[in-house]
Amino acid sequence: MERMDRGPAERFDAAVIGAGAVGCAVARRLTLAGLRVVLLERGADILSGASRANSAILHTGFDAPPGSLELACVRAGHREYRRIAGRFGLPLLETGAMVVAWTEAEAARLPALAETARANGVTDVAPLSPAAVARREPGLAPTRGALLVPGEAVIDPWSPFLAFVLSAMRAGLAVRRGCAVTGGAFEGGVWRLETEQGPVRAARVVNCAGLHGDRMEALLLGRASFEIRPRKGQFVVYDKPAAGLLRTIVLPVPSERTKGVVLTRTAFGNLLVGPTAEEQEGRDGAGVTREALSELMRAGERMLPGLAGMPVNAAYAGLRPATEEKAYRIRHEPERGWLTLGGIRSTGMTGALGLAAHAAALLGVGAEGAEDALPMPVLAEAGERDWRRPGNGGIVCHCEMATLREVEAALGGPLPARDLAGLKRRTRCTMGRCQGFNCLGRLAEITAGRLAHPLVAGAEAA
Repeated sequence: MERMDRGPAERFDAAVIGAGAVGCAVARRLTLAGLRVVLLERGADILSGASRANSAILHTGFDAPPGSLELACVRAGHREYRRIAGRFGLPLLETGAMVVAWTEAEAARLPALAETARANGVTDVAPLSPAAVARREPGLAPTRGALLVPGEAVIDPWSPFLAFVLSAMRAGLAVRRGCAVTGGAFEGGVWRLETEQGPVRAARVVNCAGLHGDRMEALLLGRASFEIRPRKGQFVVYDKPAAGLLRTIVLPVPSERTKGVVLTRTAFGNLLVGPTAEEQEGRDGAGVTREALSELMRAGERMLPGLAGMPVNAAYAGLRPATEEKAYRIRHEPERGWLTLGGIRSTGMTGALGLAAHAAALLGVGAEGAEDALPMPVLAEAGERDWRRPGNGGIVCHCEMATLREVEAALGGPLPARDLAGLKRRTRCTMGRCQGFNCLGRLAEITAGRLAHPLVAGAEAA
């Protein structure tokens, strides 16, 4: 557990507020440049906010606004992820994607989308006739053609950012979870932040607070430069046999408001349908609704008829930090040592590494130093899972084949899981068809006294 001292404020070169995908990437980048950095997270674990729920697609930026910072960061993040994935042992499912037109009106918009993609540097896009779509994906309902985007891929949505933090901790990053920032002031050329674990002093503050980014600005700067308008996305996760119905990510022709409902395999062997796009007021919870999930299932079955009758493993919802503008919201005040990276919506997972490089440039931070990058545990179906290796202590979660050795490793080390959600993201426990019904009792025994909140059989594995 992180320490809870309330003594004199410790001094850092930079404090990163928020340990979502962007905060983790920024903390790593600044630490590898030689800065003394602290990562402050209000939740019990990293990735416990908006970053805990996404579609796990590595985007190319083919449909990003031309000339935008979002495009630059997504393109840079895409390149960097591919460059370093092998070093961390991170999965990369080379599925490619098709933007599928289901109507003549949508088909008429594909050429313009192809031109945007090429202008954005994604030059390998190619039109597909309805017959070519059917040859590539014979399980799809009849289409009006598609745009092939070969560079889109599927990744593990959680392991990369855990890897970034762990490697940065080996280089000196300090991580404090359960450590909400409650106030602060910039005085004498340094920030003094008040937190739930005592004061922190830092020469620079990088606000990566996601769904609370505007409130953090208002708290520490006196006013916010943007307004978070939470947007909920609900997803349906089909059981593993459904993944055999599809090889390619299926994207809709995007609208001004949303990228629409996606069909994609997951790194964990399932098939995902979603998300919805629903405005809501609250920022700390995203529930699923029977009506929305039923509509997602109907939409999925219209596109991929073989889904009819397929069992559903799970449903979940996440919140995206949308704002009043469809753009990344950057606020840099060098005279106060302040940088906000806000309004990072659906492309944040891909854009995180690019945003980290952008933040380093704005802050005048030098190049990265050497990195001690140890491979992450293999959670993806495409790799050799621990249950296949001897001495694993036996299987704890039979739906997802998670072993005792994996669970024990997740509960130890420099950044142990502190709640059930964090344990799930490190091991896949409770992600399967029984949703923890059969393994929570055993997990409660193993984790007794080791989590912030004790587990009980029947607890929600959100």
